[in-house]
Amino acid sequence: MSLPAHKSSFLTTCIDAGILRFGSFTLKSGRQSPYFFQAGSFNTASLLSSLATAYANTILGEIVAPLDGSPPVEFDVIFGPAYKGIPLAAITTVKLGELAPEGPLREKLGGVGYSFNRKEAKAHGEGGSIVGMELKGKRVLIIDDVITAGTAIRESVDLIRQLGGSVVGIIVSLDRRETIVGREEEGRSAVADVKLEVGCGVHTIITFDDLIKGVGNISEENRQAMVSYREKYGAKVV
Repeated sequence: MSLPAHKSSFLTTCIDAGILRFGSFTLKSGRQSPYFFQAGSFNTASLLSSLATAYANTILGEIVAPLDGSPPVEFDVIFGPAYKGIPLAAITTVKLGELAPEGPLREKLGGVGYSFNRKEAKAHGEGGSIVGMELKGKRVLIIDDVITAGTAIRESVDLIRQLGGSVVGIIVSLDRRETIVGREEEGRSAVADVKLEVGCGVHTIITFDDLIKGVGNISEENRQAMVSYREKYGAKVV
C-alpha cells in the first residue's frame, strides 16, 4: 500500500535535500542508526514551504477533519516550544489558513493563533514568558520536530497548563517508533509515554514504518539495515 500523497511528497523532499540520509550514524543515545533526519536543514524558502505544507496537511487530515472518521479536535492556538518549535508554529499557522477549503473552515482556521515561549521570562515591557496569542482559556496544539525523550514537550505542557491553557494535541514531523534507551524491555516509545502522560493524541507527518515503506531509491543494503534496526529497537507500544 502506497503512502498518502502528502507523506510521499514530504519524504521525497527530505531525501532530495539531504535532510534524510542513509548510512550509519551514531545518535546522542549511543545507538547506531541506519538513517539520520536533520530537521534544521529545512533552511530555504522552498524547503520551509514544503515543511509547512506537510504539517498543515497532516493537521487537516488527522485533526481538523480526520480522514479515518474519528472526531475532529478543536484548537485555538498552535504553540511552538523554543527554539526549534518557533518557526514551525509560525509557518504552519500561515499555511493552515492557506490550504483550508474555502468557506467557513478557512475563515475559522484563519483565526487560529500562534505562540511560543521565551527561554527566560521578560521582566520589562509587556513581560511574561509567552510571545504571541495568550494561552489562558485556549485549546492548544503543540508543534515540534521530533520527540526523542519528550523533555521539551513535557516542559511545554506544564507551562501551557500553568498559564491556563489546555493541550488538546501534539504534532511532530517524524516518529522514530523506537524503544526508550535504558527501558528497552518495556517495548514503549517516547511518543507512547507522552500520549499516556498528557492524555492527548500525538500526530506525525511520517513514521519510521513510513520510511521503510515509502523510500524507493535506496540500496537494498540500506533498506535491510533499517528493517534490522526496527527488529532490534522497534517499539511495540507506540
